[in-house]
Amino acid sequence: MSKGALNLEQQVIYTGLPHPTTEYRFHPSRRWRFDLCWPGRKLACEIDGAVFTGGRHTRGAGVEKDAEKFAEAMCLGWRVLRVTTGQVRSGQAIGWLERLLKD
Repeated sequence: MSKGALNLEQQVIYTGLPHPTTEYRFHPSRRWRFDLCWPGRKLACEIDGAVFTGGRHTRGAGVEKDAEKFAEAMCLGWRVLRVTTGQVRSGQAIGWLERLLKD
């Protein structure tokens, strides 16, 4: 799990939101996993790291693989919130999750 995922998990717990499942394998035949998710709500959060330093999520093959993963998740009924580590640090990501997880 990325550092961003750990920090966001801590933020979720601190704000009193439902605890997420981490590294959840959502697809029946592929080995894809979500960083954080709430399986009962079919809501997941993926943290893209190294977006300004040429990391995996910004290179052609990585972008294409991510697009496939998120398209398959959507076909299975998942909502996936993609955030950057900067958005985790700034508090923007937890704000979105609070809105999505409101009962």
